[in-house]
Amino acid sequence: MPAPIDDDPLARERSHLAGSRAALRAMREDVESLDIKDVTANWVNAEVLARQIGERIKSLADLSDTPLFFGRLDYLHSPGADRAEGAEGERFYIGRRHVHDHDGDPMVIDWRAPVSQPFYRASKKDPMDVGLRRRFGYTRGDITAYEDEHLSDPAEAAATSKLLQQEIERPRVGPMRDIVATIQPEQDEIVRSGLGGTVCVQGGPGTGKTAVGLHRVAYLLYAHRERLARTGTLVIGPNRSFLHYIEQVLPALGELTVKQATVDDLVATGLEVRGTDEAPAAVLKGDARMAEVLRRAVYSHVTMPTEPVMVVRGSRRWRVPAYEIEETVRELLHRGIRYGAAREALPQRIAHAVLVQMERSGEAPDDRVQDAVARNPAVKAAVKAIWPPVDPAKLVLRLLTDADFLAEHAEGVLDEDEQKTILWAKPVRSVKSAKWSSADAVLIDEATDLVERTHSLGHVVLDEAQDLSPMQYRAVGRRCSTGSATVLGDLAQGTTPWATRSWDEALAHLGKSDGVIEELTAGFRVPTDVITYASRLLPHIAPGLTPVASVRENPGFFDLRENSGTADVVAACEELLRNEGSTGLIAADARVPVLAQALTAAGIPYLAPGEETTAETRLTLVPASLAKGLEYDYVVLDEPQAVVDGEPDERTGLRRLYVALTRAVSGLIVTHAAPLPAALAG
Repeated sequence: MPAPIDDDPLARERSHLAGSRAALRAMREDVESLDIKDVTANWVNAEVLARQIGERIKSLADLSDTPLFFGRLDYLHSPGADRAEGAEGERFYIGRRHVHDHDGDPMVIDWRAPVSQPFYRASKKDPMDVGLRRRFGYTRGDITAYEDEHLSDPAEAAATSKLLQQEIERPRVGPMRDIVATIQPEQDEIVRSGLGGTVCVQGGPGTGKTAVGLHRVAYLLYAHRERLARTGTLVIGPNRSFLHYIEQVLPALGELTVKQATVDDLVATGLEVRGTDEAPAAVLKGDARMAEVLRRAVYSHVTMPTEPVMVVRGSRRWRVPAYEIEETVRELLHRGIRYGAAREALPQRIAHAVLVQMERSGEAPDDRVQDAVARNPAVKAAVKAIWPPVDPAKLVLRLLTDADFLAEHAEGVLDEDEQKTILWAKPVRSVKSAKWSSADAVLIDEATDLVERTHSLGHVVLDEAQDLSPMQYRAVGRRCSTGSATVLGDLAQGTTPWATRSWDEALAHLGKSDGVIEELTAGFRVPTDVITYASRLLPHIAPGLTPVASVRENPGFFDLRENSGTADVVAACEELLRNEGSTGLIAADARVPVLAQALTAAGIPYLAPGEETTAETRLTLVPASLAKGLEYDYVVLDEPQAVVDGEPDERTGLRRLYVALTRAVSGLIVTHAAPLPAALAG
């Protein structure tokens, strides 16, 4: 006979889960039943309100396979109450979002609330007034197990949570999921750091830096929702495949308003990128010195007046001498304001000089007169001659095609050889016909900001930041000039010729020199045997970095195999596909077509990076250039030396190989016919 529910802890927890789901459903139904027909002044307000209600309904969705709560805290005393002996404690269920019953009493507490923090930070050494921390185990959304820690009981020894380990090591099918149930204390400190400061997180493979950055956004939106609703938030990733991989994390946490983009998306607005640069040209175009070349080129359009301005109003003529206009122009240049803002201010300054003369003659002009004078044809003609408009794209095009113009403004900044490196070999007739590269688009963005200030957001998350050039950092920094940033990356995974050398340097280019640098060294994703093998490369690619130390109890599966052709690679994929979870076949970009043909011939379906795995198709064929940031339960890495050879230099190639070696969560097979890179020997 089954035990009564009062005597069965698991049954009680399941009952609370059922009640919480019913309460969430009632919250959603309350929003769905709102009638807004008579509460808005016009159709615009009605549209805005309807959209807000729609987003609220989406955020209240109950995902059947996602636990509504994953933990419980039993406090010895009510938080904030008197801790006198005999005072009654309080119990809280910790979950992905807040849920309350019809009386408004909480049934689930948002993981971001202050009262939830001890779930991540409390320990036997510092129990934080927690008597019991309970973790729940789930199978397809149903509670199947629980695990207790009596943190304030001196008789109970500290122990590693088996449920926590199981959740960390759970197979990874589909896009990236949140880690809200497994956030570690050192990760939680970063997640809950304040909005005012910029944080840079250096983290090796599997340390959870991407998840930490996304959860920090979710936390900041919780703690500063009104401010960030006004100023906006943005997540910047290295490519579309990566953004697709992470796009479900924030919605699963109830956050639907965070935009995602690549750096190319930010800077190529209205511009078609069709060209590519050779590595030397791309490095120079990404060099921070280009900002000074562009600044000189933009402001070179300003010329000092040589003639006075004569303004005719009725029967009177008012003369503003050239020297007085020159003083105004020099003052605007000295203030360092945007080119466009100064150009708009100049006619008002000239008009003001006219008004001063009017007042001296006994007239009493007002602001309307000043505006009329500023629009006077003589004033407009003078402004056009002194401070003409500048088209940023045309300016950059001239710099890249006119050797004399470039030499004039790059003198003392770029030497002659460097100037020749970035000059286009063939003339271009127009901005539209030019084959702009990604690096060119960043230059145009810089020039655009010199003319008109870029809109700043409240917070920006920049992931895989180690691959950005100084000019790209400046482009991102413009998007958070009055806000803050979370910078995520791993110096050892820098795979561009202009890869970041130090985070201090990166933060300076970003305009956030006061940012705090944190380092994550505990590996929760990559198995011990895999990360140990990959770390052989660190002395060659990033000598100063601390190797990642895997904290997983399962050492994982690792095998190094010589092969005799693509048939052996396909066989390795078939072997790993017998396991539960996802499998990635990573290869040098040039090898991908050959392997695709071999998989097709063997009847093995496969996906491209970013495409979601299904029960029928769990293999992804990944070019090494797109592997960064992606994770698979099992990985077959094809021909390490070919991965190295696919890059412009050995260090970049070894860094690309380091990335490819560290994508596996449970097991890795390295197959090769050619000799392995010397850096992997040992």
